[in-house]
Amino acid sequence: MTHLSGTDLPLDGRLRLFAALLGAAFAIFELRLFQLQVVEAAELREKSQRNSVRTVRLEAPRGEIVDREGRTLADTRSARELSVVPNDLQRRDVTFAALAQLLDKDVGELDGRVGNPRGIARFRPVRLVGDLDYVHLARVETHRFALPGVGTNVRPLRNYPEGTLASHLLGTLGEIRGDQLESEAYADYRPGDVIGQTGLEAALEPSLRGKAGGRNIVVDASGREVEELERVEPEPGSRVVLTLDLDLQRAAWDAFHDVPPGQPPKMGSAIAIDVRTGDVLAMLSLPGFDPNAFAGGIDATTWKALTNDEWHPLQNRAISSHYPPGSTHKVIVAAALLQERVITPQSRVFCPGSFHYGGRTYRCWKKEGHGSVDLLRAIQQSCDVFFYTYGVQLGIDRLANIAKSFGLGQATGVGLAGEATGLVPSSEWKEERFGERWFPGETVSAAIGQGYNLYTPIQLAVAYAGIATGEQIRPRLLLRVERPDGVEEAPPTERHPVGVAPEYLEWVRRGMTLVVEEPGGTGGRARVPGVRVAGKTGTAQVVRLEHTEHMQESKIPIKYRDHAWFGAFAPADAPEIVVGVFVEHGQHGSSGAAPVAQRILARYFEKRGIIPPTRVAAQVPETPHALH
Repeated sequence: MTHLSGTDLPLDGRLRLFAALLGAAFAIFELRLFQLQVVEAAELREKSQRNSVRTVRLEAPRGEIVDREGRTLADTRSARELSVVPNDLQRRDVTFAALAQLLDKDVGELDGRVGNPRGIARFRPVRLVGDLDYVHLARVETHRFALPGVGTNVRPLRNYPEGTLASHLLGTLGEIRGDQLESEAYADYRPGDVIGQTGLEAALEPSLRGKAGGRNIVVDASGREVEELERVEPEPGSRVVLTLDLDLQRAAWDAFHDVPPGQPPKMGSAIAIDVRTGDVLAMLSLPGFDPNAFAGGIDATTWKALTNDEWHPLQNRAISSHYPPGSTHKVIVAAALLQERVITPQSRVFCPGSFHYGGRTYRCWKKEGHGSVDLLRAIQQSCDVFFYTYGVQLGIDRLANIAKSFGLGQATGVGLAGEATGLVPSSEWKEERFGERWFPGETVSAAIGQGYNLYTPIQLAVAYAGIATGEQIRPRLLLRVERPDGVEEAPPTERHPVGVAPEYLEWVRRGMTLVVEEPGGTGGRARVPGVRVAGKTGTAQVVRLEHTEHMQESKIPIKYRDHAWFGAFAPADAPEIVVGVFVEHGQHGSSGAAPVAQRILARYFEKRGIIPPTRVAAQVPETPHALH
C-alpha cells in the first residue's frame, strides 16, 4: 500500500486542508473575542480602568473634643497605615509570610483580615495596620519593591492627649460592625469605616464624623502609584465643647491615686455636677484604659488583657455599675419621713446599739449606741436605729415613691449608652420579680440603704442635687457643637420638682451640714476651709458582717471589703456644685470617699477665687465617730 505525505496531496487537497486550518484558527479567535468583548467585557473594562486609574478614599479627621475652657481632650494626628489591594497580590502566600516577618504579626491574622473579597471589593484597600511605628514602617518601605499590592498611606488618627484621664467618658473607636452596616442609621457608611463605638465618641458620632475626600491616581500593573490626577480634600468633623472641667477631672484623678507607696490606686468613680445648669463638671471611672490603644485598631494582646481583667477596666462605673447605697440613702429616707408626716424634726429615738423587730436583732454601726437622737443628730451621726425605727412605720411603698421623685431607680438621661437604671424596691416590684409579697422586716434593711436598693454614682449625684435645689435635674455633657456653618448650643437641662416640700428639704440640708461641719459628724474629712459643705457618708456591705467582723481590715481580701460612698453639695446654704463619690471596696465612706470629694470641691472653689490655693490640701483628722 502506498502512503502519501502532505506534499504528495493534490494541490486542491492541500488548499482545502489549509483553508480548514485557517477557518478553525479564525473561529477560535472569534470565540475568544466574543468572550472578551461580550461575556467578560464589564469585568475586564473595570479591571482595565482600575489598573490604570484608581480612586483612593481620604478619611476625614474627626472633630476635636474640648472641655468647657477649650482644652483639648481629643484631636487628630497623622499616622501611617499599611494596606493591601487584594486584586494586586501576585503571590498571596509569599506576600503575607513576608509581611508577618516584617510586622512581627501572625500570618493567619493578616490573611484573615483580607479574606476572599469578590467583585469590586477586590480593588478596595484592606487595612492591615492602622498605625505603623517607625521601625515597622522602615522595614516595609525597604521591601516595597518585592511586595506588589502592598501600600502605606498617611491617614488621620484619633489622639487623646490626656490618655486615661477621661477614657470612659470619651469612649472608644472601632471599625463598623456588620450589624451596624445593616442599620438605617449607618446607611451612608461602608465596611472598614472607623466610628465611635462607646462613650461620647459614639453618642456624638454624627457631629464628630467629617466628610471623606478622595484622590484619582494612576497606578502600574503592581498597584504602585505613578501619578495623581485629581484630589478632593476631606472635610473635618465639627468641634465639640463639653461641660467637663479638666481641672476638676484631674482633681478627682489625683485623689483616687493619692495612696501609700506601693499600693494600687482606688477603684470607683466620681461625678461632679453644677446644680444650677446640670453641667457635668467631672466624670471619672477607675480602673481605666488608654483610648489611644483603640484609635488605630486595638491589638489582640491588649484587648485580651482588658477583657480578662477581673476589675473590668472597660466598664464605666459612673453610669453602668450599680451598688447598694448604704447610709447615703438615709437622707432620702429622712426626706420621705418628713414629707409623709411620719416624724417631725423633733422626733427622737433612743439608740442602744441595736433594734429588735420580727424576732430579729438589727445592729447599729456603733455597737454602744448613740443614745437619744433626733433627726438632725441621726443624720449627723448616721444612726441606724433611728432609721430602722421610723422606716418600718413609713413602709416601703411610700419610701419608694419619694425616692423615685429624686431620680433614683431610673436612668438619668445623661446621654451615654449603657446607663444602668439602678433599683428602688417596692412591694409591687417584688411581686413581679419574685412572685412574693413584701415583708415588713425587709423595710428595716431598705431604710439604711441595704437589701435590694441599688444606685449608680451618677444617680447619687442627681438625687443629692434634688436635696440641694428641690428639683430633679437631667445632667448634660454637651455645651455646644461648632460647625462650619454656625454654632449649635445645647438645650438647657430639664428640671422637675422633687416630691418633698422645701421646708422639709431644709431640715435634711441642715443635718447634712452637721455631717461635715460639726464635731462628731461622719464626713469631717470632706471639709473645705472657707466653704460650708453638706454631705453624707455611706458604707455598703459586700459580704455578711459575720464573715469579716473578727478580721483586721487590712487582712480582709480586697474583693470582700465594703464599698465606700460619699455625696455632698456646697455651699450648703446656696448650692452650686454636687459631688458623688463611690470607692469600690474602699471600706468607709468617711475615710475612703469623703477625701476624694474634698479634693474636687476644694479645686472648684479655688478656681472660683473663694479659697486660696494654699488651703486646698487642708484635712480634718478622722474621729472615732467618722467610720461609717
